[in-house]
Amino acid sequence: MKRLSELGPGTIARIHSFEKNDLFLKLMEMGCVPGELIKVELIAPLGDPISITVAGYNLSLRLDEAENIFMEEEVL
Repeated sequence: MKRLSELGPGTIARIHSFEKNDLFLKLMEMGCVPGELIKVELIAPLGDPISITVAGYNLSLRLDEAENIFMEEEVL
């Protein structure tokens, strides 16, 4: 299991869980729910922010937000 912040562009993964803090409610409201597939689309030149596709739309996350999401990589 890896954190979302550790994945590279083009990676497809499934959300496993979150660190328990105030941020996980905000992430769930944006469509980042356990079991949902995401694709890492772009990473900014300095590494922050990152752009992902989740629940049919693009979402930009700061690196410190992405560190709170634990992922399981999908093999397609």
